[in-house]
Amino acid sequence: MSLLIKNVLAIDGQVGLHEVCDIRIEDGLIAEIGKDLPEDGSEVRDLTGCVATPGFVDIHVHLREPGYEYKEDIESGTRAAAHGGMVAVCSMPNTNPVTDTASTIEFVLRRAREAGHCRVLPSGACTQGLKGEILAEMGDMALHGAVAFTDDGRGVQDAAMMRRVMEYASQFDRPVMAHCQDDALVGSGQINEGPVSTLLGLTGWPAQGEEIQIARDIELCRLTGCHYHVQHVTTARGIDLIRQAKADGLPVTCEVTPHHLFLDETCIDDSYNTYLKVNPPLRSADDAKALLEAVIDGTVDALVTDHAPHADFEKDREFEEAPFGMTGIETALSLYITKLVDPGIITWERLVELLAANPREILNQPKVKLAVGYPADITVTDPKIEWTVTPDEFESKAYNSGFLGWELKGRARDVYVDGKATLKDGVVCD
Repeated sequence: MSLLIKNVLAIDGQVGLHEVCDIRIEDGLIAEIGKDLPEDGSEVRDLTGCVATPGFVDIHVHLREPGYEYKEDIESGTRAAAHGGMVAVCSMPNTNPVTDTASTIEFVLRRAREAGHCRVLPSGACTQGLKGEILAEMGDMALHGAVAFTDDGRGVQDAAMMRRVMEYASQFDRPVMAHCQDDALVGSGQINEGPVSTLLGLTGWPAQGEEIQIARDIELCRLTGCHYHVQHVTTARGIDLIRQAKADGLPVTCEVTPHHLFLDETCIDDSYNTYLKVNPPLRSADDAKALLEAVIDGTVDALVTDHAPHADFEKDREFEEAPFGMTGIETALSLYITKLVDPGIITWERLVELLAANPREILNQPKVKLAVGYPADITVTDPKIEWTVTPDEFESKAYNSGFLGWELKGRARDVYVDGKATLKDGVVCD
């Protein structure tokens, strides 16, 4: 039986579509788009007032499995992704064991198929055990489904090793996604180095610890020609470096997170809220402003969450002892609507670029468009729903969100993957 989605505002700048219409889905593909389409025995979903877009993709997510299932697992993480409006996520390799072999890639893909809530596009580690010493089995992982390579969580410290990683990744047409952190500079840093770290007596984490590696890796990109993707960039200077690399014609892309856009170091006060302890840290208000400008002017290629769930007991410690990271996959879409789209800072078309078109291009995935013949990977959003971020709103096992208590507008209503509903009326489908 076909599915007919009626009366949605369909938006996709890739095909110049921005109108209220109906969408018919058959055999996992978009079969027809138009006004007043006949029902013809189809299952009908009248979604008047909602916005339909190509399905959203989050290319920076920690699903934690294998090894850290007490924080999150592929089942709960993909449920959270569907709840947040995502049709696909790119999983990070800092698991236990590290995702640095083909067998672990296969395990992640199998578990994702069993869960069935969204597509999982696994990344593989650049180096064995994320230690930065020996290349991981990059070719074997690429053959078995790894879409990118990253030592996310720490970054490759040695320049010669990073060059080798880029040269190998280029052979397999895979991007290198870099967590930029110079360990020698960052040391035991806890939050951004500046007035707030001094006031709170916490070890500072200088912006240069990120920027130096961005600059280094851009030059290695220039040397190797590898597609270089900067993960969770946080500083104004980092953005300037990336903007110049793009102007030079280098294959450089980047991403930003909601917490680095909408929070800054001044949100951390003498309550020492560990939910605000993230890696890289919340930067200055000026840095956050620079990130926003980069989203507007096109320098930023993708919006991601760096969804990093942790168990209660891990975050319920002294600030220095708590792990870095916050959840984000279930609040991101609402934050973008509330803070960017609704105020008119960016258009829905730009949001589709940042959440649907560009993420797929970065990972060399097939295009998805609201057009006949394309896969029916569709996110339907109700932009008028108002809700409060509370722990009981989450499908994730964790709720270490820096946005608890925020009043947000807009939320995913339905999500379809290959035409199959994974979210219906805001409820995850089992």
